[in-house]
Amino acid sequence: MSDSARILTASELAASGRNPPVPCTLRLNDGGLLELLRPLRVLPGKRISGESVWNGQRVMAKIFIAPGSARHWRREHDGIAALAAANIPGPPMLAAGTLEGGGHYLLTVFLPDAHSLADIMKTSDADTVRPLLETACARIGQLHANGLIHEDPHPGNFLLDAGELSMIDGAAVHRRALPLPADEADDDLARFLAQLPPDTPLETLLAAYRASLPRTVEAATLAPRIEAHRQLRLMDYLRKTTRPCTLFDVRQSFRYLSAVARDEAASLTPLLADPDGIMQTGEPIKRGNTTAVTRVHVGGRDLIVKRYNIKNTLHALSRAWRPSRAWHSWRESHRLCFLGIDTPKPRALIEERFGPLRRRAWLVTDYCAGAELSAFFAPYIDAAAPPPAEGAALLRFIETLHARRISHGDFKASNLLWDEARGCIIVVDLDSMTQHTHPATHARAWRRDRARLLANWPKESGLHRWLDEHLPQGNGFDHGPKR
Repeated sequence: MSDSARILTASELAASGRNPPVPCTLRLNDGGLLELLRPLRVLPGKRISGESVWNGQRVMAKIFIAPGSARHWRREHDGIAALAAANIPGPPMLAAGTLEGGGHYLLTVFLPDAHSLADIMKTSDADTVRPLLETACARIGQLHANGLIHEDPHPGNFLLDAGELSMIDGAAVHRRALPLPADEADDDLARFLAQLPPDTPLETLLAAYRASLPRTVEAATLAPRIEAHRQLRLMDYLRKTTRPCTLFDVRQSFRYLSAVARDEAASLTPLLADPDGIMQTGEPIKRGNTTAVTRVHVGGRDLIVKRYNIKNTLHALSRAWRPSRAWHSWRESHRLCFLGIDTPKPRALIEERFGPLRRRAWLVTDYCAGAELSAFFAPYIDAAAPPPAEGAALLRFIETLHARRISHGDFKASNLLWDEARGCIIVVDLDSMTQHTHPATHARAWRRDRARLLANWPKESGLHRWLDEHLPQGNGFDHGPKR
């Protein structure tokens, strides 16, 4: 144990919020000591998970510090035990019990070289990821074969260590009937598949699942459940973007609101504190009565700051009770990023407020050096078609928006950028973007978007004719492109 580690009670640790004073030591009811070295996840006032030292060895500790922690601790304990009984790999449990003065703890083997499946998916190619996904589905099949489900089977709850894929988060493991009803099994499997990229081939994953739990399950049957879970995850994520949570640092007072990704809050502090001052140091891109756009350099990178102005008293009254356009763009940017649709990554939202009334607002996003589509396609305006790669990328982008029932609201070519390095279309200016729940409202909005995009080029031009032929239909409810 470190000589400098403070000895804390569970209540003192709970009072420390998101920043526990590490290293710190907790007394266990059996007389032992647990030293918390490095928090990995903190739920303020509820639970802390992190690298710790116990009996001279490094361990992963889950420390339950809420007044009613016994129930959550018991769920974690029983879930880990159930995984072990089902022979599903996971970090072995070393000890569990109560803290002196209240609270509970649970210790498992610490895996210093482990990487989550979620992190591997971000950094590795498809050939590396595919067999790991197959193994994850096989693990889920093992769960179901033993009458268990995992209510949060996201890729972050699978760890790869020394070539073995483990399952973690025992609190999400629940025992059901044996054999597990097909409806519950399908829903649990769909919950995992919904967190994979939409273009992930499912057949090999389902074959791996069926090998662990032989029964009929087809991709077409799971498709509606997968889509339903995707929408639930999307809505849950969007709610998090404007409230304090593990992912986002959201601060609100009578006169101010800010939202920023928690891991970027420190680097963006100067901008959050004085957005107008930072804008004065940057390169103006647009100066209008309604909006001002500036390229700035903050935290070692180029960013775009878009300020939404208040023109006059009447404009102030019309905007005061509604979500600001910055707020709307912040949510829609996160929606597109969540869905894998390219747009400059949103970094921060700032609003001036007077109680519940909104005034000026700022949106901060990554800077994108892409060329506006109107300029990029100018050399091909009279050609029979744009270059194949660029044309295919544009159609893929539009068809993805269309399939998701997303309308832009100002679909002019200057709001579409061509990213030469990545060979893709990037969409900007999301003030009016909407994801529609009903096909009829989307059909009407798409007709307007389609007409606005085509209006960028003369009707007699080859580019206009090519787009008109290949864009999704503008009439009725058809979701396929014209061919």
